[in-house]
Amino acid sequence: MIESTVFADELRRWRTARRVSQLELADRAGTTQRHVSYIERGRSRPGRSMVVRLAESLGLSLRERNALLHTAGYTPLFTESGLDEALLRPVRDALTGILDGHMPIPALVLRPYGRVVAANDAVSVLTEGADPDLLEGPVNMLRLMLHPRGMGRRVHNLGDWGRHVLANMRAQALRSPDPRLDAFIAELAGYVPDSVPGPDYLGFAVPLRLDSRDGELRLLTTLTSFATATDITLAELHLEAFLPADEATAEILRVREERRRG
Repeated sequence: MIESTVFADELRRWRTARRVSQLELADRAGTTQRHVSYIERGRSRPGRSMVVRLAESLGLSLRERNALLHTAGYTPLFTESGLDEALLRPVRDALTGILDGHMPIPALVLRPYGRVVAANDAVSVLTEGADPDLLEGPVNMLRLMLHPRGMGRRVHNLGDWGRHVLANMRAQALRSPDPRLDAFIAELAGYVPDSVPGPDYLGFAVPLRLDSRDGELRLLTTLTSFATATDITLAELHLEAFLPADEATAEILRVREERRRG
């Protein structure tokens, strides 16, 4: 009964955080609202497959699904390998190839909360002039982008760009509440100046206007995740690339790469 009560509390917490009704959750999981209600009141102990279906229906991450299984008294379903383990060597090799293939476009592989796992040589345009303390491992890309001793002092539209970054992080915090993430968001918010969005503000489509030794860059970011991964470490990785938003930026990146090779 203790396990049922703990699971009931966690299921209700996740359902509330995801803003899903009992009826909607039941429909997604292929069960009845009455069954979901009984589970949330601790009156019914769900089977392992039902816990998995409920977690999937709520869109939980693999790590969160394992945690939910644990509260229900079941063993974890998904493994978590170290990036340096032999099992993930093909993945590491593939990521290296992907990063090299993006040259001369800056690209990085990140773990949750902006921790850098790998990057290509073009990332030097993002790190130039940054305080060495911010470049000591493990580097946090989100902090580097907004910190006044990192990229922050070179970003022409730091108010709009920073608002865009923080909005994405706050949306993540709503989906997956975590006090550590809340604290990190509060830290980053302190680096972003107050500003009123102008008439040309496009929200999610805000380009990064970054000063460099070779001129101003206008960059758009793209994120690629491993949606079908069944290993927690791999599922939590994503690739972030900074694409040129105009031909002038593309030319600067090409020239920098030619200079690096020369």
